[in-house]
Amino acid sequence: MESTSMPLIGDKFPEMTVKTTHGEMNLPEAMKGKWFILFSHPADFTPVCTTEFYAFQQLYPQFRELNTELIGLSIDQLYSHIKWIEWIDENLKTKIEFPLIADHGKVAGMLGLVHPGAGSSTVRAVFFVDPKGIIRAILYYPAELGRNFNEFLRMMKAFQISDAQKVAMPADWPNNALFGDDVIVPPPGNIKVAEERKGKEGCLDWWLCHKPVQK
Repeated sequence: MESTSMPLIGDKFPEMTVKTTHGEMNLPEAMKGKWFILFSHPADFTPVCTTEFYAFQQLYPQFRELNTELIGLSIDQLYSHIKWIEWIDENLKTKIEFPLIADHGKVAGMLGLVHPGAGSSTVRAVFFVDPKGIIRAILYYPAELGRNFNEFLRMMKAFQISDAQKVAMPADWPNNALFGDDVIVPPPGNIKVAEERKGKEGCLDWWLCHKPVQK
């Protein structure tokens, strides 16, 4: 299996041509101007993966409202993907509308999706990629743990607000124990601004300030 150095947060998503259930696709070019989430699963026709695909499809309309596309991937042949999608449609009454990449190991090797000591199946990995093709987040899960897809939706909303308003999100946003759905103001860039923040509404100290999200 071909292997390269694993991409990191802040890197450009590797350029690749992939075969998918929606036809051939060039990434990240095909998603230019959109966010996309690429997520790998160990294999088709496995119990946890099936529940994950069902869950992601339920949220797919909400991701699309956020200008976000989804792409699945595993080291399975195209016919296996197609048959599995048919099974989900027939048995769970859910049409999987996003594409699945059929991989023989090359893509998995480029993205660091196969653990050397865990056979040839891909791990449960998730890549968040912005409209400029930059990797913004990477998450990895063991085979036995299904993912929380509402968390991915929360992350996407947070990324887009953060980029647009130049703010950060506190723990458990938008349900933070201290600030509710407020966002964190960036640290001051100089002493003058730090002094101005002391005692200011929304500031616990000059380095810890919060404010409502701009609607």
